[in-house]
Amino acid sequence: MISRRDLSVIRSLLTRHPAVALLGPRQCGKTTLAWAIAETQPALYLDLESPADRAKLTDPELYLSAHEDKLVILDEVQRMPDLFPTLRGLIDAGKRKGIRQGRFLLLGSASIDLLQQSSESLAGRIIYRELTPFDALELADLPDADELHWCRGGFPDSRLAPDDATSLEWREAFIRTYLERDIPLLGPRIPAETLRRFWTMLAHEQGALLNASRIAQGLGVSGQTVGRYLDLLVDLLLVRRLQPWGSNVGKRMVKSPRIFVRDSGLVHALLHLRDREAVLGHPVAGASWEGYVIENLLARAPNGAQAGFYRTTAGAEVDLILSLPDRRELWAVEIKRNLAPRLTKGFQLALDDLAPQRRFVVYPGEERYPLKAGIEAIALGSLMRELET
Repeated sequence: MISRRDLSVIRSLLTRHPAVALLGPRQCGKTTLAWAIAETQPALYLDLESPADRAKLTDPELYLSAHEDKLVILDEVQRMPDLFPTLRGLIDAGKRKGIRQGRFLLLGSASIDLLQQSSESLAGRIIYRELTPFDALELADLPDADELHWCRGGFPDSRLAPDDATSLEWREAFIRTYLERDIPLLGPRIPAETLRRFWTMLAHEQGALLNASRIAQGLGVSGQTVGRYLDLLVDLLLVRRLQPWGSNVGKRMVKSPRIFVRDSGLVHALLHLRDREAVLGHPVAGASWEGYVIENLLARAPNGAQAGFYRTTAGAEVDLILSLPDRRELWAVEIKRNLAPRLTKGFQLALDDLAPQRRFVVYPGEERYPLKAGIEAIALGSLMRELET
């Protein structure tokens, strides 16, 4: 199952840029999407984790020059960082021959590493696009779409599994593979069990303010080491660090970021929650749904949008702040796992501080209605569509 939206976006980017980098966690659908693009034009696919494909690039300039008439797809490109200067030379040589756009599609599972390697060598020649697992709108036509998507998460093999047990089995294997194989391939020498405990602690405290010293005490490591572990999971696009909103409103602001395991299905797998009933009976349910809503909204936010949360020591609070430069608007989004959401005093105080142009309360119902003048209760899917209009 391929997202037509993502397919259209990547095809369009390839008509305007020499190189496109598609970033996302493993198994989120990058390779499937790349193959769909390759079926429509001459293309060469190389998996840089394959020894046979890596051997073809012993002399990358010689080999790739012979395929300048094709779209070259390089999967797991962060495995060969020395390749980027060669790509720059090939792009520049192609421009002199009139080959300007759509030369390379780079697929990577580690955001910061890839960005650092490519930004220095391919500045002005590359554009980046993050591919997330399936979002709620992409699966809206399937039975029990919202609840299954929340409980199983958006990774295709998890969400589309025939039953809950198979889905959970896939997610547990995914976590184990990252800990035992993928992370060691990137270089960090971190005991797999220690990193699993850390990841699980983040799942238990989904959406909480980062308290590195408490986590460090629980793991028996230093606060600096906790920061390094967190940086790694953020770089792998598995964890989100949602920063406090930096608005100059003259208030005493909370300074610590909120931490979310990005895929709700991984939250539930880390906590051994087998199905919807187990999730609903666990204290993490509300925070898990909040993280789920945030990830889905950010998946549909326009380019250039900035996100954060707002919290003051006086109790003013908003779950998600979105700045949309193209509309010159500030949106305040409160998230409630309740079919009859109520406005809190903290939300009202935050609205007074920030004066956002749009004010929403996302809840798990379908009807859209006013809660108060200028504040709407709205379903997640409806607000995602609103972001795209």
